[in-house]
Parts: sequence; C-alpha cells; structure tokens
Amino acid sequence: MWEKTLSTRKYFTRIEQLEHLSEQEKDGLRKVTERFAFRCNDYYLSLIDWSEPDDPIRHIVIPHPKELERWGRLDPSNEKAYTILPGLEHKYNSTALLLVSNQCAGLCRYCFRKRVFIEKSQADYLQDIEGALEYISEHDEITNVLLTGGDPLMLQTGKLENLISRLRQIEHVQIIRIGTKIPVYNPYRIIEDPALLQMINTYSIDEKKLYVVTHFVHPREITEAAIEACDLIQNAGAKMCNQTPLVRGINDNPDTLAELFAKLSFIGVIPYYVFQCRPAVGNKGYTVPIEEAYEIFEQAKSKVSGLAKRARFVMSHSTGKIEVVGKTKNRVYFKYHRAADDKDSGKFLVFRSNPKACWFDDYDEIIRQYPIELPYRAHGPD
Repeated sequence: MWEKTLSTRKYFTRIEQLEHLSEQEKDGLRKVTERFAFRCNDYYLSLIDWSEPDDPIRHIVIPHPKELERWGRLDPSNEKAYTILPGLEHKYNSTALLLVSNQCAGLCRYCFRKRVFIEKSQADYLQDIEGALEYISEHDEITNVLLTGGDPLMLQTGKLENLISRLRQIEHVQIIRIGTKIPVYNPYRIIEDPALLQMINTYSIDEKKLYVVTHFVHPREITEAAIEACDLIQNAGAKMCNQTPLVRGINDNPDTLAELFAKLSFIGVIPYYVFQCRPAVGNKGYTVPIEEAYEIFEQAKSKVSGLAKRARFVMSHSTGKIEVVGKTKNRVYFKYHRAADDKDSGKFLVFRSNPKACWFDDYDEIIRQYPIELPYRAHGPD
C-alpha cells in the first residue's frame, strides 16, 4: 500500500558497494550486515572523513563489529504493550503514534527499532489505515498524532498528504508531528519536492500546526543543504524541533553536543529531547552510562545560550518518559516527565548512584519516592 518517494540520490544497501572500505574491512563487516541491515546514500556518505576510522559520521551509519556483542532487546521500550493494531500505538493519553513506513533513507547503527529491519514481517508498520483512523476518531483525548516509522518522508508526497488530510478531518487532533531524519540523510528529498512544501503549507494552519521533528545527532550533519531543507520547511509553515540520542563515539563530548545545540538554535530548530540510548540489540557499544551521559548533557548546556539549552535528558522507558534531573556523589534523581499511567506523571524518584547503569531498570536501591508508589518496572536487558 505504501510506496517510497522518488529520490535523486544513489542508495547503497550492501557493504560491498562502498569503495572507500578495503576488502579486509568488508570481510570483517559481513557478519554484522547479515544480522543488521545497512542502508545509506551518496549524499550522506560524502560527509564521512574516510581517512579517520573514528569519524563520527562514519559511526552513525557504517556497520561495526561491536554490534554483534550480545546485549539488549528487540523491543527495549516494550512498544508491543501499547500497540492497538499493527502500526498504531497509544501509550500516552493525548498522543497516538503511527508507524507509517518501514524504510529509512539511512539506517542508524544505534536504532532502537531494529526489529522493523530485521524481521521480514510487515506487522510492525501501519497496514490498516482505516482501522487506525477509526480508533483515533473514537478517542477524543488524542490531540497529538506522531507519524514515524521508518521515516514518513520515504513515502510519496501524495500518500503522506492523503493521511495528513484525513487526520485533519478529525476535529480533536490538533497537532500532527512528522518524525524524520530526511533533512539529515537526504535534504534534497525536501529541496526538490515543491509538492511536499505545498502540503505542509496547506495543513499547518494557524490553530493546528504541523511539527517536523528532526534527528540531527552531530553538528557536521548541519550542512548547507540541510539548512536549506529546514528553512524551506519552516517557511512552509511547520514548526521544527530536534531529538537526538547521546551516543558513544558520536556526540558523547560536551563541546560536540554544545555545538549541536547551538547550531540547531541558529537555524530555528529547537533542541527538544536528548535520549539515553535505548538497550536495543546491538547497542551496547553505542551506549554511555546514564550518569556519565547526564554530566555530558549538563556540561554541554552550560556552554550555550538559553535558546539552545531547551532540551531535556530522558529515557523512553516502558512505563513512560523518565527525565534525569540531577545527581550528587551518591544519589541520582529522576522524574516522570510523562507516564503511561497519568497518575504517575511528575513523580520524583531518588536512587543510590550506580555509575554503570545504562537504563532505569539497572537502579535497584531506591532512597525516596514522591508522592506515590513506584510503578511496575520491567526487567533490564537480556
């Protein structure tokens, strides 16, 4: 039912196609690509400094043997528990999530939805559009709909517009969010498609805005083409913000993260969330322990102006978005920024410090909790 958009870029799906890698390097990566898919295009590959093995852009998209380390789960945030029908999730009271595509312009090596690209089944993205729209129509508490995947901008503009136009017919849906890395991986998808910009202009109206949530991870991704794409989106009437995980070897340095925050603020893209890297299969080598990540995050914020420091550092846990709000020598402090069970939203939790903890479930010794009992906590990584 869903089709890819026409693209002017050359795509690569086999590691053998990369001329910058030696035959020895390709041989060493075949076991990785047999398990985890690879995809990129000529534009994004051109941003890599191939003479530097630790180049951060390379780490984002080129497979690495560390992905084979046994660790994590295929569904680290337990999205299955909140799935109403394949491709429709309703975890938070006011927000529905639609996985409208199972394709991306590039595959981030730290992706938390690797299951979408590993398993051949189409069950993890939306097939029953009518069923999803009916569900949203019947639940007037849903004011926000997030389109994600995969990447929604991998769809033909006409397909995407059809869905957005029908969501706009549901009176209680106020905000439609498009979660996409297309401005990063292939900004020409936006630059070369005036129909997409017209669609944004049509459906981002005064009282009901479209939001485009980008996925810039490193400041070098903010190229002239990416800036032009973001400017076109904003001029068309959409609001923009950015989410990034904090990833080992990519942005786990206060100066790098601060530069990312600053450059995003310069181009009008609000720093929104910084995520703790989720404990997905293959992600251990990309994961920074929570307390170290928090210190990096706070040091980065100290280097930028107020407009650039609006991000929150959170974990997208099975029970909700848990914000890391502080730490001392022996304590770490969390708050439910948004809980799956509304009564837990805003709850404040104090745990004994665990410098090795990579996920909320790694904290065992709770000191205090306010104001009610701690909700169910799922098991940690396998």
